[in-house]
Amino acid sequence: MTTITDISAGRRVAAIDNTADDPSRRAALVPAEYDYGAVTDVVTGLALRAKPPLAWYAAFAVSVALVGMLMGLIGYLVLTGVGVWGNNQPVSWGFPIVNFVFWIGIGHAGTLISAILYLFRQKWRTSVNRFAEAMTIFAVMCAGLFPAIHVGRMWLAYWLAPYPNQMGLWPQFRSPLLWDVFAVSTYATVSLLFWYVGMIPDLATLRDKATGRVRQALYGFFALGWRGANRHWQNFEKAYLLLAALATPLVLSVHSVVSFDFAVSQLPGWHTTIFPPYFVAGAVYGGFAMVITLAIPARAFFGLKALITRRHMDNMAKIMLATGLMITYAYFVEFFTAWYSQGPNEIFALVNRAIGPYAWAFWVMITCNVFVPQLLWFRRVRQHMGLLWVIAIGINVGMWFERFVIILSLARDYMPSAWGSFTPTWVDLGMLAGSFGLFFMMFLLFCRYLPMIAMAEVKAVMSQGQGGSEGDR
Repeated sequence: MTTITDISAGRRVAAIDNTADDPSRRAALVPAEYDYGAVTDVVTGLALRAKPPLAWYAAFAVSVALVGMLMGLIGYLVLTGVGVWGNNQPVSWGFPIVNFVFWIGIGHAGTLISAILYLFRQKWRTSVNRFAEAMTIFAVMCAGLFPAIHVGRMWLAYWLAPYPNQMGLWPQFRSPLLWDVFAVSTYATVSLLFWYVGMIPDLATLRDKATGRVRQALYGFFALGWRGANRHWQNFEKAYLLLAALATPLVLSVHSVVSFDFAVSQLPGWHTTIFPPYFVAGAVYGGFAMVITLAIPARAFFGLKALITRRHMDNMAKIMLATGLMITYAYFVEFFTAWYSQGPNEIFALVNRAIGPYAWAFWVMITCNVFVPQLLWFRRVRQHMGLLWVIAIGINVGMWFERFVIILSLARDYMPSAWGSFTPTWVDLGMLAGSFGLFFMMFLLFCRYLPMIAMAEVKAVMSQGQGGSEGDR
């Protein structure tokens, strides 16, 4: 038996982690030993306790160091120019766009868990949706950083905005790059609203449990005067449902629009109709891998094993396996379509991926995205936290290399005389590491000061509020 202490209230709550992970208790989303007060004490204790675990400080220090390096490299880029990157002709997109597509994909799982599973009334989502939504916001922040600095003179990026001006500049609305601007900004706005609106009842709980004046004032300000009245709950549920319905098509549209950056071109290996569903499936695949990568350490270090159980991990692993099979099918279709078309350029582009100068990256992608996830067919693997965490990290690596392989198709296109190569510089590698630092720094701050678990939603699926067991829904 593990005991969790709520420092702010001065009471102790018994958290039976081992029964939460026991297959015989699989029907319950939350252990029967937990009542509403226990859930409140555990979640608010994380945000209001005097000190987080030592692992939090170590991870935060590393993340802040990486962010400092990222800011320094951006300053170096501004002062020196984009020549500090490895971008060249014909590989003019390089690492920045690889990272952009990767981070946009990471943000998809949060909206899927929150919006689509909410509309389908999947109760198991309630323990993981909050930090998945937060992950979405932070991933989009990291993604938006790279196109902003990729334009070169980023201080003139406002020229891309569609507003009347004295220079007669107007965006090219037929360009998928401009479609990206609207799709990603809309996705970020709706995801932020969805995350914040869902958190209002929990912010009010933190306001009521906080002891310091500053925390009470801040939590109270963002709680918008929530008192838990019947009218408040009616308005909340209506707004949450509308935002979920609005966010659902964005899951499909955003990465479809990102895929148009490639698919509407005339380059061999890119000009294909499979890219939109292929990119969406890959985004969900990589996004769920990142959710698992974050959830397993979080449940261990913050004592959340009774709220984020192996059942939650098993369900997410199943979704990851399903989307992984979709990705495997897409890889097969790419090669089959090239062979069936008998287009020499298409065939060469895909064969070059497998046996060309960047074949090592292609086979890393295939190993991580196709072969390693097949272990998830086995229930023991899905419920072994160590193996599942390693598999999730491997999938994240594979999804980054997938984008790398697609971008590196630029190195060899129609004319051998125009062929080139790409080698990342230390600035490229440093910015990639720095983007991970930014992501983890924001996530760690979220874990420290905001409710990691949606208390109101977890209580709604507990047996006390259902008149019995939650069942297997």
